Amino acid sequence: MCQDVSRRNLLRATGGAAAMTGVTAGGADTVTAQSVEWPSQVNSGNLGDETDARGQDEATVMVGAGDQGLAFSPTKLWIDPGTTVVFEWTGQGGSHNVETIEGPSGLGAELASEEGNVYEYEFTEEEAGITTYQCNPHKSIGMFGGIAVGDDVSAAEEATSSSAVFVPDSAMALSIASFIAMCGTLGLAFVFMKYGNWGESPPDCLQFDFRVS
Repeated sequence: MCQDVSRRNLLRATGGAAAMTGVTAGGADTVTAQSVEWPSQVNSGNLGDETDARGQDEATVMVGAGDQGLAFSPTKLWIDPGTTVVFEWTGQGGSHNVETIEGPSGLGAELASEEGNVYEYEFTEEEAGITTYQCNPHKSIGMFGGIAVGDDVSAAEEATSSSAVFVPDSAMALSIASFIAMCGTLGLAFVFMKYGNWGESPPDCLQFDFRVS
């Protein structure tokens, strides 16, 4: 039995192919994440790990972290105003203190070396921004730290890829074109194999109707 192949049906077929290809490309996503623009002194600090503790009432910074006990961990900490930062000594790396470089003058802890020694400081709304600090005895070897308070800090946006596979536009277009060409080739092959004895023209029932309805 012969069926009319209208322009609408042809568009439906090719549109379906494009949609199938678009599933792969459409699954890709680009997520924009924020990271604090830390001062160079903090970026060059030992260890260099970073923690976003916004939404928490309390955050802990280990004093004397790292293989040699000569770092603050996390080196970079992002918190909300009203968060209490607990500085806890590991007992490694000798005596350490917390000395403000830039930030609230009230932040500071005396030299201590005992494991479990604790110093707490609550950051207020008035102290929003970036605070930098150091261990004075070990500043020459990079024992620095930073605390960003609040959302109104200098931040840089980073583009990060999601887990989905990204397909460039050029590759997607090539996939669609290849799919359509393959369908056309298979269709012609079927027609010639089944109706090879047409002579000069195919049967009327196989004429393509491209009128827009």
